[in-house]
Parts: sequence; C-alpha cells; structure tokens
Amino acid sequence: MPNTKLRRYLRHGTLPQLAVFDAVARLGSFTRAAEELYMAQPTVSIQIKKLSETVGLPLFEQVGKKIHLTEAGRELHAACRDMFRRLAEAEERFSDLRGLRAGRLRLAVAGAAKYFAPRLLGVFCESHPGIEVSLHVTNEDGLLQRLQANLDDLYLFGSRPDASDVVAKPLLPNEFVVIARSDHDLAGKRKIPFETLARENILLRETGSATRRALVGAFERHKLQPRVRMELASNEAIKQAVLGGLGVAVISRYALGLDRGETGIAVLDVKGFPLRAEWCVAHAAGKQLSVVAKAFEHFVVSEAKTAALDHLPRL
Repeated sequence: MPNTKLRRYLRHGTLPQLAVFDAVARLGSFTRAAEELYMAQPTVSIQIKKLSETVGLPLFEQVGKKIHLTEAGRELHAACRDMFRRLAEAEERFSDLRGLRAGRLRLAVAGAAKYFAPRLLGVFCESHPGIEVSLHVTNEDGLLQRLQANLDDLYLFGSRPDASDVVAKPLLPNEFVVIARSDHDLAGKRKIPFETLARENILLRETGSATRRALVGAFERHKLQPRVRMELASNEAIKQAVLGGLGVAVISRYALGLDRGETGIAVLDVKGFPLRAEWCVAHAAGKQLSVVAKAFEHFVVSEAKTAALDHLPRL
C-alpha cells in the first residue's frame, strides 16, 4: 500500500461516508442532508458517527440549535472537497477516453509498414484529434521483443507471428518482389527461372527481418544457396545498394513507394514471385487493450486495405 496511514479509511467504505459528511457540512443540518441524499436521518447520523470513529476525532459540535464543524471537521471538509474535485476531473478524463477525445496510442510496426502506417494513423487521428500517437519502426524480431516487454499497445507485423502468446488479426496481403537496377540484364525479361536468380549477387536484409525469412525460405524450397553479397539493415539501404549496382534484392512491395518508375529500380518477373505473406495487427494474448487501442485495432482491420493500397506502386 502506498501510504499505511490511509489503511483505516480504506477498511471502512469511507467514500460514501464522506459524501454524507460533505452534505451535512455544506447544509449545516443532518435533516437537510438526509433530504438531499434521499436517506433517513438516523442513517445520516450513523454514517457521521462511523466517520468520526475512523478519524478518531469529533467532526461536528452543536452550539444552541445549530451544528458547526470542529477544527478536525474543517480539515476533513477541505480535504473532502479537494478529493471530490479531483475525482470529478478524473471522471471528465474518463469520459474523454470513453468518447476517444483523449488518450495515447503506442504503435510499433515492421519496416515496410512505415510506408503506409502513417496514413492509417493520419486518418484515425483526423477523427480523434485529441489522441497522442507514437510510432516505432523495427524488424519482426524487434517487434516480438517489444511485444514481450509490453512496450506498445499494438504491433503491425509483415507476416503472422509464429507465437502462441500473440493475438493477431489479418489486415491485407504482403507481397515480396525481386528488384534490380532498371538497366540490369534481367530487367524486362519474362518468367525468369529461379535458378537464374540464384546466380545473381543477393542483397540480404538482416537477421530478424520478415523479408530475409521469406527469401531464405524460397531458396530452401529450391534446394539452392543464395550468393549473398551484402547484408543491410533497412529497406532504404537495400534500395540504395540496388541503385549502386551491387546486386538484386527481395523487398516488400510496400517499400517501393508510389513513384517506382522514376527511381531507377525495376521489379523482375521471377518464377514463384511475388512471395506472399500477410500483414496483421497483433498484441500480447494477455494484454488489456485501452479504449484507444481497441478503437484503432477495429479501424485498422476495416480500413487498412483501402489506406495501404493507395501506397502500392503500379507494377
């Protein structure tokens, strides 16, 4: 317990007693307090007696026909009014949260989701301008680590996480495509055999990336080994390396951006591609989602496809 001095108050249902006490103190009458609270006068008297016993001091004194607060009563009434004011402010805050007029959303996303997640957040925040948002971008393994550490409210994975303690809802397809510089020998060719791709220098994402797992899985299914020239830790680094002529790469279609035709990057028509996974929104199985997080989860499940498809390049 934060403060052991408060134990006596928490043991005796003090809040209803304080409501009775406040009414008597304001109205200066047990009878009028009973009328205001729709209580019998003896009940009011009993509640005040119990509260006095809890405090350990008399709260009222009678002078003639009138009752007055004692010094202890005045101290308690000041504290009581302050507490009721704070509770009223908290209830207003709760009302804002219930109506999504305030609150905070902490979202973490896989790398390629940064190309459409801000649009989803923008649309959501237009409807709920009082919501504060934080966005963290990492790879799939990083998302799982953050989820296990309970650092965020929701997570956008580029493929469904293989973990029993995660609740995941599908959003939309996630396609991985092969890219090369637009003047590459394979650019523009049709139905390129996978074996041809295996002879190319491969630019590979770092361990923990969904893109890396998808590509390595494809090579394993073909019983081939990729010729890895370089490992890079972001989609932007991958694209710059491709533009530098260092090799070909596999990347989420969402990471290409809208203006692919002007970037100098070509999508290769390799047999078996695009590789397909599924974007999903997830959270830890035991997590109690806030009102804001629940609202965003519902929104993203229903609106992700429309908002995200606007950020897909034309292939």
